[in-house]
Amino acid sequence: MRILTGIQASGRPHLGNILGAIRPAIELSKNPANESFLFIADLHTLTSLKDGRILRENTYAIAAAWLACGFDADKNFFYRQSKLAGYHTELMWYLNCFTPFPMLANGHSFKDKSEKLADVNAGLFTYPVLQAADIMLYDAHIVPVGKDQRQHLEMTRDLGGAFNRQYGEDTLVLPEAKIDEAVMTIPGIDGAKMSKSLNNYIDIFLNEKDLLKVVKKVVTDAKALEDPKDPETDNVFKLYSLVANKEEIEEMRANYLAGGYGYGHAKNALHAVLIREFAEEREKFEYYMNHIPELEQKLQEGEAKAEQIAKVTISRIRKKMNFDD
Repeated sequence: MRILTGIQASGRPHLGNILGAIRPAIELSKNPANESFLFIADLHTLTSLKDGRILRENTYAIAAAWLACGFDADKNFFYRQSKLAGYHTELMWYLNCFTPFPMLANGHSFKDKSEKLADVNAGLFTYPVLQAADIMLYDAHIVPVGKDQRQHLEMTRDLGGAFNRQYGEDTLVLPEAKIDEAVMTIPGIDGAKMSKSLNNYIDIFLNEKDLLKVVKKVVTDAKALEDPKDPETDNVFKLYSLVANKEEIEEMRANYLAGGYGYGHAKNALHAVLIREFAEEREKFEYYMNHIPELEQKLQEGEAKAEQIAKVTISRIRKKMNFDD
């Protein structure tokens, strides 16, 4: 079974990405019955980020983070969308010609910004079509997505279905969305969902000093050190509970309820457990970021493997459309 996951290169992966997406995807990839396709969606990222230097840095950081977290690039498929752009955009054009305007106008990625159309570029408007091409180019069966991406997977199936009705039901594989209703929502340092756009994220790959500065910014109430505190409503405790072991969590809970334990103590404990629990990932990430040629080699090897799949799919499609004999 082929499982496909794409990640935009809008920034380095943060704690929310790692706990909510990266680790679950890597667990799926360890199943010997699965083939996992992990790609960095740098073409998609251009809808919001135009600086090529930053885009390149982000791309390497994402690749390093996934490898550091245990993704097996040798067993699976690991590639940059832009390096196979000819295949992705060719299929996108074919699908564009089957895409009704109202479908894109109702897409949430467009509707969220439609009140200020001057900020909407054509890439953002047609984003779901490129996403559909990204998926169906590799005959993916399963696409793990969050609830906010359910609509795009439905569009993918609709476009693939329309294409197949014209050229044959065996032309494109229609993927299924894998939506984990129990997926963790990771709180940011302000208590809202952790997000790059809200700038409330924790980058676990920062050096220890800078990571502590971020942890110190976690929002708390104004209770004094001697006051008892409610662990169920506190952001520091919520984050600590995601990474600490059971005994440590219960110890902090007891400290909160007893009083005499300040938020400064709790933040230091959160920092310490982040350093400990991600020690291996941090070390590997730093290694790859200091050895870019090795990272580049991993990506190029993955792109060569992925290209073989993309070629077969495009050849099949072109024959169905009578573009090739």
